[in-house]
Amino acid sequence: MDVPTWVWIATGVVTIAIFTFDLAVVGRRPHEPSMKECATYLSIYVGLAVLFGLGVWYTSGGTPALEFYSGWLVEYSLSIDNLFIFIIIMAKFAVPRELQQYALMIGIVMALVMRAVFIAVGATAINNFSWVFYLFGLFLIYTAVKLAKEGAEDEDDEFEENRVVAFIERRFPATSEWHGRALITQEGAQRMITPMFIVIITLGTTDLLFALDSIPAIFGITKEPYLVLTANIFALMGLRQLYFLIGGLLQRLIYLSYGLAFLLAFIGVKLILHAMHENELPFINGGEHMTWAPEIPIWLSLVVILATLAVTAVVSLWASSRMSSEEQDAATGPRRDWEDD
Repeated sequence: MDVPTWVWIATGVVTIAIFTFDLAVVGRRPHEPSMKECATYLSIYVGLAVLFGLGVWYTSGGTPALEFYSGWLVEYSLSIDNLFIFIIIMAKFAVPRELQQYALMIGIVMALVMRAVFIAVGATAINNFSWVFYLFGLFLIYTAVKLAKEGAEDEDDEFEENRVVAFIERRFPATSEWHGRALITQEGAQRMITPMFIVIITLGTTDLLFALDSIPAIFGITKEPYLVLTANIFALMGLRQLYFLIGGLLQRLIYLSYGLAFLLAFIGVKLILHAMHENELPFINGGEHMTWAPEIPIWLSLVVILATLAVTAVVSLWASSRMSSEEQDAATGPRRDWEDD
């Protein structure tokens, strides 16, 4: 897929414009969004993603379009899992509900910038070292096993601060009082960072940690950096609305970890098979390509992704409907206060 420079530039300009507009609207009138508002915005973003995929189909053919849709679905499904942690972060820092949109928006913008850097590094590594697919594949399988084990354990969903946030809290004077959207405030003669500053850094850096799983996963679907980037953009665009829209539904997706673990394992195997097919490592098969290794076609990947997400959702909702609130808490963690409103 040959992407002209002007397309990259146009994509960047449109993305910045959309996020700037969204940020301006949220920043001008901090509020807790209604279900109608969330559903409207989310429908627009999903519609834009579908139209974008059709545009890719028209200009570049069916295979790149299927790669985009598959990558977008994988990133979106992994983002849903991330919402559990976002809910915990919001609860831990007691973020006022009318400020949660703004905190999420800034955190998402930070995450997108950092992911773009990560994607550029990953694309360079893949183009120069085909054996990177072995590492990506093994890492995804390891992550899948770990995620499945976590899903089987009785978690209390305690949030642990990452090292970046802990460093900031140790090094800079901070106030425990909220000052609206302000990141820095003046108390007497001293300038202090606000809880909003800490929350935004926490959200942004936490999402970057999640990217360690999601970026290798999408490279297992497509090696085209443009599709990897746009799939991430569209997945992050609707994340804020999804956070408020599905609310208590997260409590009922009790088997989400298992579904995502299966997806990561599937993509990990796909990456390893591809690495075998393109093998150049001298200590594996004498450095020769293993052309007998099967390649999983993109249409099959899309079918597996859709089927896994559908089965996970249906089975989770069916099983949770037969559970008490206490049993659901044991499966997915305690219900948050804002979910009951």
